[in-house]
Amino acid sequence: MKKLRIASALLTGFLWISCHFTEEIHLNEDGSGSIALSFDGSQLLSLSDSATVAQQPKRLDSVVRFSDVLDEKKDSIRKLPPQEQERLEKLRPYQMRMITDHEAGEMRFILSRKFRNISEVGDAFNAFQDAGALEPAKGENTPMEPTDQVSQSTEVVYSLKGNTFSRRGIVVDSALHQQRIDSLKGSESFLEESTYKLEIHFPRRVRSASVEDATLSMDGKTLFYEVAFLEYLLKPEVLDLEVILEE
Repeated sequence: MKKLRIASALLTGFLWISCHFTEEIHLNEDGSGSIALSFDGSQLLSLSDSATVAQQPKRLDSVVRFSDVLDEKKDSIRKLPPQEQERLEKLRPYQMRMITDHEAGEMRFILSRKFRNISEVGDAFNAFQDAGALEPAKGENTPMEPTDQVSQSTEVVYSLKGNTFSRRGIVVDSALHQQRIDSLKGSESFLEESTYKLEIHFPRRVRSASVEDATLSMDGKTLFYEVAFLEYLLKPEVLDLEVILEE
């Protein structure tokens, strides 16, 4: 669990650097597929404690499966409030791959999962933020404690019906969302170069898309769309889109 502790500590600093997220979705003809949220955290290396870094191998490439973590910590999780238990259980389908190369100055986190139907997938960015909640604050044998952030203020809803795909960002708690917006004040300059990018691979060619700035791959089956990360934090609907596929 040491690897997860290190990742958790580093993830808490991502709002104070220029960061880039890529949400990549692969869709099959039957509606199944996979989703991965990757975070380029190379600039976080400069924020890492030198003593901690010295204890780590020069290159690390590891995978944490949250189903294993949840099973391992099941006794502690049972003692948490029901709402927080439910939040952590949503991490079960995910795994986190962590790649760190200190000599090359590379650090990447990739949160991913498979799905039978994309409608069963929640907000991957929320899951990314929740991942650190599985790490106890004081050590391996310390019982887990409730966190301040039990709920998220936004959610993402995906749908694939026939030849129509949609992605919608929804504010589910306006008061909490305003608190999150207020907490970002003062960090705008750190986030001004940060981006959030969609990369969606469809089983058929795209006939039309609701966003004019989206681009397509040469074969017309992959859509790319990018917005400023700060704008996405403030208004999750900026990544709303509807895509019509060819028959």
